[in-house]
Amino acid sequence: MTVGVDEASAPNALHESPQGLLRAESGASRVFRDRVSPHWFANGARFWYRNELRGGAKEFVVVDAERGVRERAFDHARLAAALSKAAGAEFKGDRLPFDRFEFVDDAKAIRFNAGDATWKCDLGSYQCAKTEATAGKNPDNEADAPRDRDGRRGPAQDDADGENARGPSDRSPDGNWTALVKEHNVFIRSRTSEAKDIQLSKDGRDGMAYGRLSWSPDSSKLVAFRVEPGEKKEVYLVESSPKEGGRAKLKTRPYPLPGDRFAKYELNIFDVAGRIQVKPDVDRFEHEWLAPRLHWSLDGRRFGYQQVDRGHQRFRVIEVDSRTGATRHLIDEKTETFIWTAHTESVGLSAVNWLTNSEEIIYASESNGWRHLYLIDAAAGKLRNPITTGEWVVRGIEGIDETKRQVWFRASGVMPDQDPYLIHHGRVNFDGGGLVWLTAGNGNHSVQFSPDRTFVIDTYSRVDLAPVNELRRVSDGKLVCGLEEADIAELKAGGWKPPEVFTAKARDGRTDIWGIICRPADFNPRKKYPIIEDIYAGPQGSFTPKIFSASSRYESLTRLGFIVVKMDGMGTANRSKAFHDVCWRNLKDAGFEDRILWMKAAAKKYPSLDVTRVGIYGTSAGAQNAAGAVLFHPEFYKAAVANCGCHDNRMDKASWNEQWMGYPVGPHYGECSNIDNARRLQGHLLLVVGEMDDNVPPESTYRFADALIKANKDFDFLVVPGGGHGAGGAYGQRRLQDFFVRHLMGKEPPDRNAQKGPHQ
Repeated sequence: MTVGVDEASAPNALHESPQGLLRAESGASRVFRDRVSPHWFANGARFWYRNELRGGAKEFVVVDAERGVRERAFDHARLAAALSKAAGAEFKGDRLPFDRFEFVDDAKAIRFNAGDATWKCDLGSYQCAKTEATAGKNPDNEADAPRDRDGRRGPAQDDADGENARGPSDRSPDGNWTALVKEHNVFIRSRTSEAKDIQLSKDGRDGMAYGRLSWSPDSSKLVAFRVEPGEKKEVYLVESSPKEGGRAKLKTRPYPLPGDRFAKYELNIFDVAGRIQVKPDVDRFEHEWLAPRLHWSLDGRRFGYQQVDRGHQRFRVIEVDSRTGATRHLIDEKTETFIWTAHTESVGLSAVNWLTNSEEIIYASESNGWRHLYLIDAAAGKLRNPITTGEWVVRGIEGIDETKRQVWFRASGVMPDQDPYLIHHGRVNFDGGGLVWLTAGNGNHSVQFSPDRTFVIDTYSRVDLAPVNELRRVSDGKLVCGLEEADIAELKAGGWKPPEVFTAKARDGRTDIWGIICRPADFNPRKKYPIIEDIYAGPQGSFTPKIFSASSRYESLTRLGFIVVKMDGMGTANRSKAFHDVCWRNLKDAGFEDRILWMKAAAKKYPSLDVTRVGIYGTSAGAQNAAGAVLFHPEFYKAAVANCGCHDNRMDKASWNEQWMGYPVGPHYGECSNIDNARRLQGHLLLVVGEMDDNVPPESTYRFADALIKANKDFDFLVVPGGGHGAGGAYGQRRLQDFFVRHLMGKEPPDRNAQKGPHQ
């Protein structure tokens, strides 16, 4: 049994109390027929799977994909009777004593393990007998990830900035030389000669020493970078309450901040035979932790590497001729806002995908206003053609078939009548033709391919739609047959209700903002309910749940009488570039104009939503947003809980903050700082921080508290000894609940100190 876990929820650590999570687990046990896990026949034309049914029952289904026929794999009652007779025990057809089996004898019989024995049952006569387990190859093949054959490769092999799957080595590919750095300079040592090491460079020195070395494929050239180190500044954490007791502990680690000096890499090429050094005329590579990595051309004469200018407004793939040092740009993209190159984990694709068998690159870019794929002719050094186009967003590359010259990918916004965040799957030729959508249903899709990729099992759902499973043909994306629609009757009988998907117009009056509304189980439309918004407005993704969950979302709050909402405002990802650009140098915006309009529109349609009593909470960047709500929009938000927040973008990791706030650090950083704007606080604020947070330095919250004190502001403050990022656990969740009950409902929570503890 698998019910989707929505990754959109991941950034927020306060979604459910432990009690709420337990309810989610029990909810999952009341969902049936929700997923198909196929076991393919060797010919790839048929598969079987098991269904979990109500009351602990189960069934086995076989599908003939070529004929589009779905039926029971065998007569369950007859098989149970035959097995009962042979085993001397009673079995029922809907509770057979095995979960897996294999077809044998040309699918005329099945073999399975039950108890301590292996059984074989004939499907014609329905006679069963014990048999010896065979060690031969199982004829069933499970279809899972894209397979690496016939020139096809998955994204793990994209080698976006790698060295043709061969990491930098001090040993030359032909094995004749070893490269090394001594006294800041580059030397080589012969494997066949006893002569002393040969010095190739003389300009290395303290503070400008050679570091990263990389050989050409033919061992004739050695590429080396002379490195000017960056600042090694540290962040400090004090563990006040070690588990073993004793004194507090001070812990430190390097932690680059926006504006810090990064390491700079100067490119050098050495001709091994001629002992000649060449310094190509290129900008030095600058990054806080990433060193340049090379991709060599098929002829081994040229290499390329990616370079992101500080501030993320220029991205290049620079190609260098290793013989002459001549350079050219295979890709040179510039923008007035930002090019998204850091913290792209949610995207699911590398910006640069070098092909293995040709001098080509598949490049992902938002340069035309939407994230699309482009084919770059690396030999000619120019764009050959767009691969995908349209007002929709590529969300990931699932496979690249270089033989058929096709890309398999994920995208959203492709169906005009659907939520633009819903994932669909497609295939397209390198030349941009032959686009086929493999999915169609109104939901968020995940797919499983047959071993030869002739068929695809498509599973889709929404927060308000239980999973649907279909079999589709890969050649044209057409439906072959329906497989399963999840049975949630027991879940509904237990009181489960789905969130409502709600849309309203953004600040521009045209763009739809999508979100969800979660109501109490005993919701009464004639009553007024305070609203709590769960916020995470980090520009590196979109965060409103999009898939079905058997849990009653936000139950720890809705059962107290709150309506909980979540939406993605402007400035977050996975829409147009213009939608995304709203965050540029303005993280305090956080889409608040859109969020407020959305809630007001919801309240206009549903008067039960009381927009005079709105609270908000978030973690990490979401905590920056939550606190910002009562600083910059106190006329709407009345109470906020901010957990482990980045309250000043100058005090959080350089990679994340320079991506969105730019470089150099300027006045706009202060304008977006909760610390610098602490005097603006109105309403109620609870700050939570874990003293051992190794993601966002705790000092960010401490300094915010200090600024609030200096501004003579009242606020609540919870420091969690030993707590990490998203600290607090069940205690923190209870404090959050009490805080909102007190300040949005006007009720006083139970006096916990008056209650007896477990040892009283």
